[in-house]
Amino acid sequence: MEAMFYESLPDNKVQCNLCSHRCIIGDGKRGICGVRENQNGTLYTLVYGKVIAEHVDGIEKKPLFHFLPGSTAYSIGTVGCNFRCKYCQNFDISQYPRDHGGEIVGHERTPEQIVASAKEAGCESIAHTYTEPTIFYELAYETAVLARKEGLKNVFVSNGYMSPESACHISAYLDAINIDVKSFDERTYKEICGARLKPVLQTVELMKELGIWVEATTLIIPGVNDDDGELRNIARFLKEIDFNIPWHVTRFYPTYKLMDPPPTPVETLRRARSIGLEEGLHYVYEGNVPAEGEENTYCHACGALLIHRRGMGILENRIKDGSCPECGLKVEGVDL
Repeated sequence: MEAMFYESLPDNKVQCNLCSHRCIIGDGKRGICGVRENQNGTLYTLVYGKVIAEHVDGIEKKPLFHFLPGSTAYSIGTVGCNFRCKYCQNFDISQYPRDHGGEIVGHERTPEQIVASAKEAGCESIAHTYTEPTIFYELAYETAVLARKEGLKNVFVSNGYMSPESACHISAYLDAINIDVKSFDERTYKEICGARLKPVLQTVELMKELGIWVEATTLIIPGVNDDDGELRNIARFLKEIDFNIPWHVTRFYPTYKLMDPPPTPVETLRRARSIGLEEGLHYVYEGNVPAEGEENTYCHACGALLIHRRGMGILENRIKDGSCPECGLKVEGVDL
């Protein structure tokens, strides 16, 4: 299928404008993502309809804590990614083309089939996840358009590297997004992910401006991004956009090419959460520590327990008509 968001250049080259890499791709070559190929001056997506992962997940797994809490999301993804994160937990699919000589794998699925499966499973939303959804944009977009017609909401779980053009284009059909803010340091982004920080921050701002529900996640890696100053900078950045953006500070486990750092101490997550609250964020959650993490939602005005969670599952939702049952304060989110 011919790709969206590209322009032709001399000598049969093209420039892909789907994400912020804006790859210039020679004839017969692919972009950084490994799934968009220039064939005689025309850019093609190689993963349209080729789904590698397809599951029913709780929306809290995305993680989205203030969007349709307790609901399920029909979650799909393809191979490929525009990042090369050394700690990717889904590296077997995100890096598949790069690690297998450019091979593209996946089972054939149309947008119609995906939406039908989501409805049959009783899901309230479709989540484009597991790898970066931007790289399978054509499939995600067509599925989102159809899902909206069928009364389903649409979710991206993203690294935030989409171009402003593609972000604006999908915004009419996108209801929520969780964006990874992996660090607040340009060097870390370059060395660990093969990308830049600034476009990610711009996407967080743009998505809020476009009216999308935004939550942010930072995987805290010992010795990489666990410095108090860096965590404080992330919290301040989010607060300046909107203090109601939920911030998920999550535990790192050694994986893929980043095996040396130990798992994140729970104390580090507690410190990060405290920093976020000190900086004025209303909702900060500890993730990947189901037995010990603070995943409950509290009213930031009176401190009342609003949503009691355990292991990303909801034990009790006390929110009444979108408000705190104790003091009546409106709780920010979607269909709480």
